[in-house]
Amino acid sequence: MINNSFDPFPTLTTQRFALRAISLEDAPAVYVMRSNPDVMRYIPIPLAQHLSDAEQLIHNFQAGITNGSSINWGITHTPAALNAELIGIIGFVRINIPNYRAEIGYLLSPKMWNKGVISEVMPAVIQYGFEVMQLHSIGAIIDPDNIASQRVLQKAGFVQEAHFKEDCYFEGHFLDSVHFSLLRNTVAG
Repeated sequence: MINNSFDPFPTLTTQRFALRAISLEDAPAVYVMRSNPDVMRYIPIPLAQHLSDAEQLIHNFQAGITNGSSINWGITHTPAALNAELIGIIGFVRINIPNYRAEIGYLLSPKMWNKGVISEVMPAVIQYGFEVMQLHSIGAIIDPDNIASQRVLQKAGFVQEAHFKEDCYFEGHFLDSVHFSLLRNTVAG
């Protein structure tokens, strides 16, 4: 049986980073990322227009944790202090209980780009997904032009399964999506 109970909230750590619960105190940092066109370039979600948009997103994160439909961690530098500056978000955005599957998603502050942050924290999240949640597979959906995200996924062992043509409609345009997957039995360790 899949374990989608996140109480108490699981804090994860890597050599340089801590993954902790996201709180309303993080709203300004979430707003800065979610309102930045460069950060959101490959994510077909409207830009945050107000701080209240970030606050609502955090409420949605908290509701997902409570009802077991998603879990998102705030990425900070270690140690994992509750008020440590949020530099990114990573988590399972869609938990599919009947199929033991979840979709991973992530977002990172531009000041932390090209520093190996997601490549470092993703294995901890994957390990949590397979070992604690008992997932069978983890998926990821990206824009085909997002080469940096493609490299991060491939480095973590994900394989491309499909390239869907114009399967997403956003802001008056049809967009392609590329689907990646990682199976539990293919992870080394």
